Amino acid sequence: MNRVRILVAALLMVAMAGSAAFASGELNAYSIMPEKYASQVFEAFTAETGIKVNFMRFSSGEALARVVAEKNNPQVDVILGGPADTYEAGIGEGVFEAYRPAGADMIPEKFRSPDNYWTGIGIIPLVFLTNTNFLKEKGLEAPVSWNDLLDPAYKNGLQMADTRTSGTATERIYSLVKIWGEDEAFVYQKKLHKNIQMYTKSGAGGAMPIATGQAASGIFYIVDALDIQQQGYPVALTYPVEGVSYGIEGSGILKGAKNMENAKKYMDWVSSKAFAQFIVDKKINYIPTRTDVEVTNPALDLSKMKLIEVDVAWKGEKRKEYVERWINEVIK
Repeated sequence: MNRVRILVAALLMVAMAGSAAFASGELNAYSIMPEKYASQVFEAFTAETGIKVNFMRFSSGEALARVVAEKNNPQVDVILGGPADTYEAGIGEGVFEAYRPAGADMIPEKFRSPDNYWTGIGIIPLVFLTNTNFLKEKGLEAPVSWNDLLDPAYKNGLQMADTRTSGTATERIYSLVKIWGEDEAFVYQKKLHKNIQMYTKSGAGGAMPIATGQAASGIFYIVDALDIQQQGYPVALTYPVEGVSYGIEGSGILKGAKNMENAKKYMDWVSSKAFAQFIVDKKINYIPTRTDVEVTNPALDLSKMKLIEVDVAWKGEKRKEYVERWINEVIK
């Protein structure tokens, strides 16, 4: 009988040890990915690993400013989401830890840092989002050129992101620079400014006002525009014939992370096929960077878009310069 009790006790200890290994502490994060998606991602990660995630959501400019200010005493371990040029800018500030995730080989090289400071987890092209009731009222077709948004019919009707805080906004500048060159890109934005109703802090900030008719149109990453359309609002998604660039939604570990091992487990997970399939199944509308997951939503068919390839390192180098130029030449 005593032997049986000893055996049972030993089995219980093994089980408890396994449970402790599963419930392996915490992870602290900043999310640039919208909170409605980030909460699902982190819940799934916790369900898979037992690691509890504490997170706060910021726009890309805010998140970058915070991690740079905190780099001597990091307050979080990882960043979820946000365009890769945000990470490239952070590399120059020495805030990211190099780590090659276990699933990196299934992600094309152009979607990850050559030095492993960030890994791309999704692709997000820019798109026009326009209220269809507005179009009917004005007798207009949905915009199919960047120049369509200069039409006086859009005066005081455009909402889009503020370059000082949003990666969506800097992506807008990169697209225009690659289409027309630097000087013409800023001349265009000065003209566009005359039709602006509001610049929003976050990239998605203007989407709901457009959906409800408070604004007419704007430029967004497809993940935010498609979310509005899926909710049933009267909106059209269109692409400019001149082309658009796209963001690479990234993720990375902060240098000096206090929960480094859990941070590495997190990076392994967001680089995995399971994560890529998760965002497809949950209709989190990033186009997965992995080559072994099929996208089923026809709205995410890249063949319908004229995509402009823009080097991520170049984006990171130019980000600060273009933000300052936008402030001085467009909104002043």
